[in-house]
Amino acid sequence: MRLRRPARVRVVVAGAAPLLAAGVLAGCSLGGPDPDDAARTLAEGLSKGDVTSVPTTGDGTRNQADLERVVGDVGGTQRVRVTSVEEDDGVTTAELRHRWTIGGATWTYDTAATLVEQDGAWRVRWEPSVVAPVEEGETLGVRTTPAERGDVLGADDAVLVTARPVVRVGIDKTDVDPDAAGASAERLARRLGIDPGAYRQRVEAAGDQAFVEGLVLRADGDVPTRQELAAIPGSLAVEGTLPLAPTRAFGQPLLGTVGEATAEVVEASDGAVRPGDPVGLSGLQARYDEQLRGTPGVEVLAVDDDPDTESRRLFSSDPKAGKPLRTTLDPDLQGAADRILADVGPASAIVAIRPSTGALLAVSSGPGGDGADTALTGRYAPGSTFKVATALALLRSGLTPDSQVPCTPTLTVDGRRFTNYSDYPASALGDVPLRTAFAQSCNTAMIAERDRASQEELAAAAAGLGLGRDVDLGMPAFLGQVPTQADGTERAASVIGQGRVEASPLAMALVAASVAHGGTVTPVLLPDRRAKEAPEPEEPVTRAQATSLSGLMRAVVTDGSGAFLRDLPGGPVGAKTGTAEYGDDQPPRTHAWMIATQGDLAVAVLVADGESGSTTAGPLLERFLRR
Repeated sequence: MRLRRPARVRVVVAGAAPLLAAGVLAGCSLGGPDPDDAARTLAEGLSKGDVTSVPTTGDGTRNQADLERVVGDVGGTQRVRVTSVEEDDGVTTAELRHRWTIGGATWTYDTAATLVEQDGAWRVRWEPSVVAPVEEGETLGVRTTPAERGDVLGADDAVLVTARPVVRVGIDKTDVDPDAAGASAERLARRLGIDPGAYRQRVEAAGDQAFVEGLVLRADGDVPTRQELAAIPGSLAVEGTLPLAPTRAFGQPLLGTVGEATAEVVEASDGAVRPGDPVGLSGLQARYDEQLRGTPGVEVLAVDDDPDTESRRLFSSDPKAGKPLRTTLDPDLQGAADRILADVGPASAIVAIRPSTGALLAVSSGPGGDGADTALTGRYAPGSTFKVATALALLRSGLTPDSQVPCTPTLTVDGRRFTNYSDYPASALGDVPLRTAFAQSCNTAMIAERDRASQEELAAAAAGLGLGRDVDLGMPAFLGQVPTQADGTERAASVIGQGRVEASPLAMALVAASVAHGGTVTPVLLPDRRAKEAPEPEEPVTRAQATSLSGLMRAVVTDGSGAFLRDLPGGPVGAKTGTAEYGDDQPPRTHAWMIATQGDLAVAVLVADGESGSTTAGPLLERFLRR
């Protein structure tokens, strides 16, 4: 471990100690008639890292420089309080108790300050030993040993993220002529596939002794060979480990990444994190970093100015391993979803739920989302997949799957012309059973029957299937929204999942799961986490209603737009396709959706920019169910 040398400590004012809290005087620069005042002002100054206003017998500015030299870059937070002020044989001494939190460890020690009366006021005789137990010519140094980071686990405690071998590739400036370092950086950057100009700037700006990391690569990935590195002066590969999932795409961005602490992370940690410490930077790794990272080991040394003099150890603590984070993710299902979306260009997602428990088995966001958590937080019009909620509202109004509804080629509402999709089968036009209108996804039939259930009742039906609930998943998540008030064309658009209706892939997977379960499903991602109870919807879907909806979704596969799923192995599949127009292009661009149930599995698939639910999202869903 390299010893870190001094720069200024960041500290906070002590406030809990009875003696200190009782008498700290704001802006007290004079000692006053009472030696206690000078002692308290000293404790306050040390706590703040600023002793320029402490009454001393010497120069306050020099004392401050002395403090900063001794403290160095130990970092953390220091709280100092006065434990006693006593006179013995004419010498008045203030005893100080220091409590220094460094990287999660707490170093407690005592120092003493001599107080003298001078010019009618009490002052501190400044010495470096007032700051810490150091001797003349010594400064404080610290080195840390990272704790073993907790794993992220999946269903049945399968290991998802754990320490895996990596290779850090970069330029070692001690091994290359300074004039050649920039050229080497560009050559290495091109090999690594990173920006040559930006990397060259970083290398040239770094110190002469620096190793400037270009990229961290999985040890089993595309690592430059020894011959390639030998051909680039100064290039170096350093082996190590890093918490990683089985593959680069696995569970991203939900699982998140681990890397060196940024300045912002260090500042927000209140001394628990030091520059360079490995921390979670995104996803679950960031949100539960405190649990996962554990407590690093800390060693504080008194470092002599003479490099030949051995440092003295003043304090040490052992690292404490982080605790694992359990999730419900199924490694096989998650891996399959990630592979299926790997080549999808637009933003995309697959979410799979176990209806019987609400466990999230796969939460996959495709690379087209540029790192966004499309699966949990995406906000998209759900299109005709929302007709599951519309059908529930119609069933509650008194219709049955056999009730006749009018499916016309077009329908005009307040001047806006609504149509069915371009290749809607002519055989399913006219007065048809609700089952047929649902299976073939007839827009005009749903819009024509909209007055059977109010907009408020439509929103209530959606809530009964899990849409729009306030569920604490342990990660940011959007469970959809359905307006309770809508008129005219917006009302017409609502019943076919457009207008102001929005949902995430998670929300639509919940709709399918609630149908399969026969009751409103609450999603679970972190089984050990005690989340607040989500309020139940006022009208949860009943088992009888869910049975009817299951029949409608089954008809989509046997007789409708999901017929390509008819020969899937395993139990019967129920499904619903969805295509939602968005934007101002002509013809409009569309979100492509499909949801499905099979046994104790519910799935939602989204491609944010596709042709249609059956032709774009459907094949991805089929691959997932056939995996």
